[in-house]
Amino acid sequence: MGQIKGVRIELGGITQHNIKQLKRLNQYIFPVSYNDKFYKDVLEVGELAKLAYFNDVVVGAVCCRVDVHDGVRHLYIMTLGCLAMYRRHGIGSVLLEHVFKIAKSQGSFHSIFLHVQINNDSAINFYKHFGFEIVETKEHYYKRIEPSDAYVLEKRLIPEKSA
Repeated sequence: MGQIKGVRIELGGITQHNIKQLKRLNQYIFPVSYNDKFYKDVLEVGELAKLAYFNDVVVGAVCCRVDVHDGVRHLYIMTLGCLAMYRRHGIGSVLLEHVFKIAKSQGSFHSIFLHVQINNDSAINFYKHFGFEIVETKEHYYKRIEPSDAYVLEKRLIPEKSA
């Protein structure tokens, strides 16, 4: 999948047998907890959820879902993250490129979007590098963490129709 400085970055499916690895990863990476329904749903999304392996060690993951608003399809990135000591090795880029590939192959997505805590500058800059823009601020989006506000970042795949 990815070849950077003599290391191997590969993506693998999430199954009943490795879902606990995803759960453990998310506990280390994200300041929020995900409930059992999140993990049950992840098992049903197929290619929209992947674990990232760095030389055969699980170090990151991406989990998406399809959202439909007013008949328009959007791809929502629920989580995309990598353990801190493995950041800046291209793993997040490989995960995000997988999302782009899915969006292209499944087609007809208006955009890809996600929420990012407003003080998470490294994540905001990462997504901006790939063409995402801040389109909204959601106040009190997060519970039990500060700051509780989130930016909505979006990458449009289908251009807006001009009037």
